[in-house]
Amino acid sequence: MAGGGERLAELRALIHEVNPDVIEDWKWMGTPVWSHDGMYVLANAHKGKVKLQFFHGAQLPDPKQLFNAGLGGGTWRAIDFFEGDSIDTPALKALLRAAVKYNTTHVVPTSRGSRS
Repeated sequence: MAGGGERLAELRALIHEVNPDVIEDWKWMGTPVWSHDGMYVLANAHKGKVKLQFFHGAQLPDPKQLFNAGLGGGTWRAIDFFEGDSIDTPALKALLRAAVKYNTTHVVPTSRGSRS
């Protein structure tokens, strides 16, 4: 199993593969945040897991039920990748594409200082 840093690097590469035009910023004391017409996903490495949080996840289709955290919230949803978990790459890519599409078809706020 990939460690937290390795898993984060794997997810980062996937995000850039899905959206070569993505803007990557590091905010909030070292949190990677990816934007395309506004922020759409961030990641945090924790002991034993990496959390991939979608800013508008509640509005995204999730037919493979990847979201496993933040399910009660009205806006965001997250995927906790625990040690030993495999990544359903096709499903995650579809979710990332849906997040970008959501941002390009809706008015979403950008953070101060964001370049997108």
